[in-house]
Amino acid sequence: MIKLFIWIFLIIIFISSPFFGAVSLDFNEVFITSTLASNIFYELRLPRVLFAFFAGLILALSGLLFQSIFRNSLMTPYTLGISSGAVLGAGIAIKLEIITLFFGLSAISIFGFAGAIFTVFLLLYLAQFLKNSHHASLLLLGIALSLFYTSALMIIFYLGSTIQNDMLLRFTMGSLSIIGWSQPLTISIIGIMLFLSVYFYRFELQLLSTSDEGAKQRGVDAKRVTFILLLISSFAIGTLVSISGPIGFIGLVVPHIIAKLYPSSVKERIGKTAIFGGLFLVMCDTLTRIIQTQSELPIGIVTALIGGPFFIYLIISKSSK
Repeated sequence: MIKLFIWIFLIIIFISSPFFGAVSLDFNEVFITSTLASNIFYELRLPRVLFAFFAGLILALSGLLFQSIFRNSLMTPYTLGISSGAVLGAGIAIKLEIITLFFGLSAISIFGFAGAIFTVFLLLYLAQFLKNSHHASLLLLGIALSLFYTSALMIIFYLGSTIQNDMLLRFTMGSLSIIGWSQPLTISIIGIMLFLSVYFYRFELQLLSTSDEGAKQRGVDAKRVTFILLLISSFAIGTLVSISGPIGFIGLVVPHIIAKLYPSSVKERIGKTAIFGGLFLVMCDTLTRIIQTQSELPIGIVTALIGGPFFIYLIISKSSK
C-alpha cells in the first residue's frame, strides 16, 4: 500500500509540476496560443519538467551503476569526484571565456565531459595500486579528488572577474532553469542511451554486483563491461553537469529507496530506479519553485538538504553492522 501511495504522489506532482512557479497560470489560457500563459507553459515549464525527469533518471541510474560495480552503497559519481571533475572542467571553460560551439555542443559541455572522463580514467589508474579494502580506499580517493577539484575551483574564483565568479557561483549550486527544448531533448536522448546501455548489460551488472571472480567464471569480461558502463555513465554525467551544474545525492538516495521498497536483484531494479529518480528530481524542482524567495532556490541546495542526512544515516548504519 505504501508503495502505491508513493508512486501516485510522485505522478501527481509530475503532472501538476508545470503549473507551479513564480507566475500563476490560468488553466484555460494555457491551451490558447500566443498568450503569456501558453508561452510560459510550453517554452519554460514543460521543457523544465522534461529536463528534470531525465536528469534525475541519469543521476539515479549512475548511482545504481556505481554502487553495483564497486559493491559499495556509498559509491556515486558525486562521492567519487566525477561530478566535481565535470564542474572544474566547466569552470575552466568559463574562466577562459571559451563559448565556441563544436558540432552543436558548447565548450562548457565539452570541458565538463572531459573533466568527468579524466576523473574516471584517473580513478581506474589509481585503483591498480589499491590492494587492501579496495572499494573503501577508492571511495576515499574520490573524496580526496573532490577536495582537490574544489581547491582548484577556488583558485579560479580568486583569479576570476566579478561576472565570471557570479557565473561560477550560480553554476556550482546547480539549476534546472532552462529555456526552450534544445537542452531537454539532448539530456533525454542521453538518458535513454544510458538506460538502454545499463539494461543491455543487466545480467553482467548483476554478476558484477556480487564479485568480479564470479562474473569471470560465468564468461563475463569484467574489465571491458566495467569500462564501457563507466564511460557511458561519465559521458551522461559530464554532459548533464555541464548544463545544470552539480546536483548531488540523487544517485545516492534513490537506489537505496528502491532497494528498500523492492528488495530484489539489481537487474530487476533498473527500470524502477530510473523512473523513480526522474520523478523524485521533478518533485525536488517543484519544491524550489513553490518556495517563494527573492530568487529561485538552487536545486543543488534542496537535494543536499535531503541527501546529507541520508548520507550520514548510511555511514552510521554501515558502521554498526
